[in-house]
Amino acid sequence: MSVASNQWHVGLVGYGEVGRILAEDLRKDGVRVSAYDIKLGDDRAKPLQDHAAGIGVALASSHADLAAQADFIVSAVTASQAVPVAQACAPAVKKGAWFLDFNSASPGAKRRAAALIDGAGGRYVEGAVMTSVPPYRIKVPLLLGGSGARELAPLLVELGFDAKVASDQLGVASAVKMCRSIMIKGMEAMVIESFTTARAYGVEDAVLASLAETFPSINWEKQGAYFFQRVIEHGRRRAEEVREVAETVREIGLTPWSAQGTAERQAWVADLADEGLFGPKGAKEFARSPDWRTEADRILGRLKPKE
Repeated sequence: MSVASNQWHVGLVGYGEVGRILAEDLRKDGVRVSAYDIKLGDDRAKPLQDHAAGIGVALASSHADLAAQADFIVSAVTASQAVPVAQACAPAVKKGAWFLDFNSASPGAKRRAAALIDGAGGRYVEGAVMTSVPPYRIKVPLLLGGSGARELAPLLVELGFDAKVASDQLGVASAVKMCRSIMIKGMEAMVIESFTTARAYGVEDAVLASLAETFPSINWEKQGAYFFQRVIEHGRRRAEEVREVAETVREIGLTPWSAQGTAERQAWVADLADEGLFGPKGAKEFARSPDWRTEADRILGRLKPKE
């Protein structure tokens, strides 16, 4: 594409936490941005509309409306929607337009999405986001994969991304992300299970002391609070991602016992959050408990221990 990347019309599919962060950072540099989110069609639309209006983001009426306008599309939705979003955008994608799949989907899902976009004349590149977005914002470490990855990488850097090429082969970047998530999302689930159980037996101080002796570089109090809050806030999205992780494991013929358990624990915490156990959704205090014990006690108060 001859136009410089900072003159692209960027289209964001998904205007959640990640989409809004990308929009803010791109708009600061004067990049033209449009966005579409399925929430725009229901009673969750107003906060998205207010945010978009505040930073000068145009809201599209559909996936196809967004795709027809954009030179560069970023798909940042829940993991299960990676292929459906590609399917919805493909009929209207501009010839030669870039499509960056930001989603935590399995290598197989990325290949299916690529076939849809490439088959319609677009240029699909998979992106694997290698850590939490909020602390890094647009400069979150990003691995790229696919035949167009080497061409897209410097254009993304020009836009402000921290993008590196993992492979010219589709699926490699997402495999790195998925295998990492077995560990990282698994640690979140294990900390919630371990710390809550330790709290119930009154042995949390001894457990934390033992962990600190084995892993002295980790502040387990601080890490525990962080893990609890991330799962409380984003457990639903994380559960979907880990189901894709489990699918990644299945694709090689291995039974994903650990990943399946992690997905169940993440979804279970998300259910409790939706019930209001940890406070009202969206309230500032909802995400700011400095002590994981507060949340563990709320969970324990909901449980019925065996006699």
